[in-house]
Amino acid sequence: MHDIRAISALFDMRADFLDAQAFGSGHINDTYSAWYDQAGRRVRYIHQRVNHLVFKEPVKVMENVARVTRHALDELLASGNPDSHRRTLTCIPAKDGKPYAFDAEGSLWRTYPFIERAIGYDEIQNNEQAYEAARAFGAFQNLTAGLAGERLHETIPDFHHTPRRLEALEAAVLNDAAGRASGVAEEIAFARARAADCSRITDLIASGEIPERVTHNDTKLNNVLLDETTAEGICVIDLDTTMPGSALYDFGDMVRTAAPTTREDDPDVTHIGLRLDRFEALVRGYLSTATFLNPAERANLAFSGKLLTLECGIRFLTDYLNGDTYFKIKRPRHNLDRCRNQFAFVRTLEENMPAMEEIVANA
Repeated sequence: MHDIRAISALFDMRADFLDAQAFGSGHINDTYSAWYDQAGRRVRYIHQRVNHLVFKEPVKVMENVARVTRHALDELLASGNPDSHRRTLTCIPAKDGKPYAFDAEGSLWRTYPFIERAIGYDEIQNNEQAYEAARAFGAFQNLTAGLAGERLHETIPDFHHTPRRLEALEAAVLNDAAGRASGVAEEIAFARARAADCSRITDLIASGEIPERVTHNDTKLNNVLLDETTAEGICVIDLDTTMPGSALYDFGDMVRTAAPTTREDDPDVTHIGLRLDRFEALVRGYLSTATFLNPAERANLAFSGKLLTLECGIRFLTDYLNGDTYFKIKRPRHNLDRCRNQFAFVRTLEENMPAMEEIVANA
């Protein structure tokens, strides 16, 4: 437990600190919910310490977050939305006016108003939640589509540059640091056989057919807050990976995480299938707000799910070959199970691609 009273003193809270407790289920940053007395009214704020071991340039992360949230709020207010402050995160300035502050140990902290009457879920429970999550991410992209000024910082370079992920796999095969390459020849061949798929989106971006946009890059349900009463997706959170990219990366990762019939590390690949009803909910929700998509982006929506699943499988396989140095594992061969799971889902998506493309065309 950090000294949140001391952290609160770094920010322009204009309220009296009461108490705080750890909050949420995140595994990267340290997050606390804190109560304050603000002119006789109890209000809550979120204080969060950014993990500088994961985000090695946390100031750039916060510069991106501050720009995106400020722009989103301006857009919401300009549209006359009466719920503007619940539909975007808002950075509380530090005493020096910056959207962050450093503690005595050199860790970066940020503060947001707590978004009340909203809840986050770690796993999608039904198609309505899938629809609302996709709708919220589309709305987030829509709000940020007009962000002016310099390009956002690329806080994790080449995060979704799939050809470079394939290059990293080839390097891992060549080095064979853990002596595992001979046991995964089938998986290596699977990835190599789809090299053309790996470069499809990056080639379209390079040619200008698909524009670079502001993207979230971690589009799981637990990064959307749903209204407690209406269950509407109202606010996208966890903006640390927000940076330049393709809108397709965000939609594709929604498909990867929400549409399979089992979890991503299930070692029995016979359990893996595609929930077409869930995919349809994602498409309907996303296209209801992502009205900025051009024809090339829309034409590749179904494919994006396959691409992001393939990319993730390649990353799991690379880490397995390197000796499990990046992803946390809970058992031997955990990363190999994850890889085989993702590659099995790629096969399923390939088999269902005509049906998926028809759903997009009819949406």
